[in-house]
Amino acid sequence: MGQMNIPRVVIAGVSSGAGKTTIVTGMLSALAERGLKVQSYKVGPDYIDPGFHRLASGKSAHNLDTWLVPPEKLTDIFTSTAAGNDIAIIEGVMGLYDGGRSGVSSTAAIAKMLKAPVVLVIDAKSMGESAAAIALGFKMYDPDVNLAGVIINRLGSESHRLMVCEALERLGISVIGTVFRNNELTMPERHLGLTPVTEHDAAAAVAGMGRQVAKQVNLDDLLALAKTAEPLAIRPPIEKSGRLIKARIAVAQDDVFTFYYPSSLEVLAEFGAELVPFSPLKDSQLPAVDGIVLGGGFPEMFVKELSANTTMRKDILCAAQRGIPVYAECGGLMYLARQIIDFDGQAYDMAGVIPAVCQMQSKLETVGYVETTALTDNVLCADGETLHGHEFHFSRMIPDVVEAEFPWAFDFKKMRTGAIYQGGYVSGNVLASYLHMHFAGNRQAAGRFVERCARYKSGLTGQGR
Repeated sequence: MGQMNIPRVVIAGVSSGAGKTTIVTGMLSALAERGLKVQSYKVGPDYIDPGFHRLASGKSAHNLDTWLVPPEKLTDIFTSTAAGNDIAIIEGVMGLYDGGRSGVSSTAAIAKMLKAPVVLVIDAKSMGESAAAIALGFKMYDPDVNLAGVIINRLGSESHRLMVCEALERLGISVIGTVFRNNELTMPERHLGLTPVTEHDAAAAVAGMGRQVAKQVNLDDLLALAKTAEPLAIRPPIEKSGRLIKARIAVAQDDVFTFYYPSSLEVLAEFGAELVPFSPLKDSQLPAVDGIVLGGGFPEMFVKELSANTTMRKDILCAAQRGIPVYAECGGLMYLARQIIDFDGQAYDMAGVIPAVCQMQSKLETVGYVETTALTDNVLCADGETLHGHEFHFSRMIPDVVEAEFPWAFDFKKMRTGAIYQGGYVSGNVLASYLHMHFAGNRQAAGRFVERCARYKSGLTGQGR
């Protein structure tokens, strides 16, 4: 076990909507413009903010979530991906101390795990010296969190800035940046949060964020603060050379299916998968593969195009009927259904693998961390085994048959309330549900899926373990 010096800083918020994503995206853009190598991270299970990170830094962002991935493995992901960079910037989730039940995977918990200094973003709109009181409260709440500075956001004037900064100076709290209100830099939002970067031209907005942050955040102070982080213990890297390819697995990756954790897919590769990207939106047929992964995304925003691509829909249906292993999450589940009914009540035919329709709802259907228990053997786990993950969706799956006869995949347990309900679909080598999970935290499931694909490749299409 060695040690590594990794300059790093956590950018946290007082609450959701404080402006963390805009400021972090601006930081990444401004630092990259300086020619620095910067690696970004997002606390929690979110898929959308990392898309803006990638656009700003030119590198894929990684999620840090101790419910999805055990802390010791999460540290390995961080150290291996941060190595060789000038700075690692970690964007928090919600407020600094918010997370799952008992603070699971809160920004504070991740900051302590990574021994990283924290900069708190405070939205000072409609407040003056109270901003200093908020900073002091956050600093004192948990002395083990190294709250090393603040960024004051959405200031209205120079006098407003002086008022807040003078109050913070009296408390001895360092001000890293003072950012003035700029409505032109507001990120577009919709039913799942920020609009994904694949759906609009965000390059100009990101560049604008970079210019504003470069002027109004002291990047030299930020870099100096990041270098105060103490060394982290590191494990020897996993040897990747000479890896045997056991199966080729098609991974849906296009403007629709974008919700993947980069280090999650890498786990499939570690178990012998050759990952082959394809597009259910634009390709006419599947590539020659031994398994299919359909991640999450926004099929409801592309229902016309997905439905019009009849050759791909039929190819996936035929592949599933032949017994090819298929694993689908959330948006992937929706695509495999018989139909999607959009927000306007219009129905569109989908792949038809699952005898159900997915109907969009006017309100969020469910959100939060879950634990699932398999109701029967499937391509990821055996009957009775559990997986950790989360749900976040506006659609509802409605079976074509009475629910008692539907082949549900899992018992879902909400970790915040303890509520238990059935969900997902399992039949033969097809497994689909609203569960989003990380293979780095469910390595046994990754190995099982690759082995099932290898069995299919060898002509053994049954469900044997």
